[in-house]
Amino acid sequence: MRIVLLGAPGSGKGTQGKKLAEKYGIPQISTGDLLRAAVAANTPLGQRAKAAMEAGQLVSDEIVMGLIRERLGEPDTEPGFILDGFPRNLTQAEALDRMLEELDKPLQVALHIDVDFDTLMQRLTGRRTCESCGQMYNIYTSPPKIDGVCDQCGGRLIQRADDNEETIRKRLEVYRSQTMPLIAYYREQGKLRTVKGDGSIDDIFARILSQLEGVE
Repeated sequence: MRIVLLGAPGSGKGTQGKKLAEKYGIPQISTGDLLRAAVAANTPLGQRAKAAMEAGQLVSDEIVMGLIRERLGEPDTEPGFILDGFPRNLTQAEALDRMLEELDKPLQVALHIDVDFDTLMQRLTGRRTCESCGQMYNIYTSPPKIDGVCDQCGGRLIQRADDNEETIRKRLEVYRSQTMPLIAYYREQGKLRTVKGDGSIDDIFARILSQLEGVE
C-alpha cells in the first residue's frame, strides 16, 4: 500500500501515520526525519541540506526528492510506504509522481485528514510538552491532573515557541495557499480519500481503515 498523507498542522497525520505503519507493516517516511538522518550521517545529500539550512535557506526540492528516492530504494518499502510531510505543493506532487513512475511504485491513495480551523487552533495553541520526559498534553482536550506538571514524571510542562497563535495562523495560511490545491490534484487522479479528523485517535483511525478497504 503506497500512501501520501495530507492534512494541516495539528490534523494528527503524524499520529495516524504511525498507526497505519504498525497496522500494515510498512514504513512511515517523514521528510523531516530523512533530512535530520542525512545531516547526522554526513551523506552527500546531507552535506548539501546542512549547507542550505546553515545559510537560512529552504532545502531544495531536488535534495528532498533525492532523499526520498534513496529511502524508497531500501527493501522495507517493497510492500508499500506512507509519505508524511511531502509533497507540500503542486510542483512537488508532479515531481513525486514522475519519480514514483520511474521506480514503478506509483501512489495508490492520498489520504486527507480534514479538521476545521477552530479545532486546529485549539489543538496547536493548547499543546504542552514535558521538558523532562517528552509526554504531550493539551490544556483543552487532554490536560494534566495538575496545571503545568507532568502526570508521568512530575516534570515542568512547556509550550513550544512556535505554538503561539500568530505563528500558527501563518502556518495554516501557508498550508491553505500551497498544500490545499493538492486535494483537487489527487481527486482528479481518483486517489483522494478524505476522513474527518475530529473525535478520538481510535475513532479517526477506524474511519481511515474503512476508507482504505479494497486498496492492496
